[in-house]
Amino acid sequence: MKRILVVEDDLALSTGLCFELDAAGYASLAAYNCAKASYLLEHEVLDLVLLDVNLPDGNGFDLCRKFKEAKPDLPVIFLTANDLENDVLNGFDMGAEDYVTKPFNMQILLRRVEVALRRAGSTTAAPAADKWSDGWLTLDFSALTAVRGTEKLAITPNEYKLLKTLTAHAGQILTRQQLLDRLWDSGGNFIDDHTLTVTMNRLRAKIEDDTHPYIKTVRGMGYIWTGGKA
Repeated sequence: MKRILVVEDDLALSTGLCFELDAAGYASLAAYNCAKASYLLEHEVLDLVLLDVNLPDGNGFDLCRKFKEAKPDLPVIFLTANDLENDVLNGFDMGAEDYVTKPFNMQILLRRVEVALRRAGSTTAAPAADKWSDGWLTLDFSALTAVRGTEKLAITPNEYKLLKTLTAHAGQILTRQQLLDRLWDSGGNFIDDHTLTVTMNRLRAKIEDDTHPYIKTVRGMGYIWTGGKA
């Protein structure tokens, strides 16, 4: 049975979420603040986290970063009233799998939970290589480090996920929808092409220069990693 941590300080909403999750066949655990969530992270086996952004003793983004540092493969879905573009992008930069804004439909949320768990299980079953290097650019997906020449790069967790997917399929066209399905929301809701474009452009600016191109855009289709396989 999959165990889902609900980090939500609205007691009525938390109770309702836990009830629906339990009824759907999951085992729910509730935390109303960052302190309790951190304790459960250390002492419980968790398969997924539903995480509010605004918490009484901290910030959900910081808590997500802590979760991902401790358990990089633990899926996190933000569940919040914050729907500004910067907040959504910030959530994905922290490594979250999805970002759902309140109010929401419970059946749609359950489907998103199902998709995130299935994607996490698929990733665990067939992991890609943990490192990639061509002598100039070095990526370590386990340690979450990236070096270009002698410069250590600041790469977000979501950019690492994108790099890992691209390098694992070097020489193959990955469509925009395939990347969205692998990285974020399989339904295409909440996360759209604009988010992917922004993330891809930001990543290119970090890893490429005039003599070291790695990502080729195939107009109307998607992207190819041209740097070779790991």
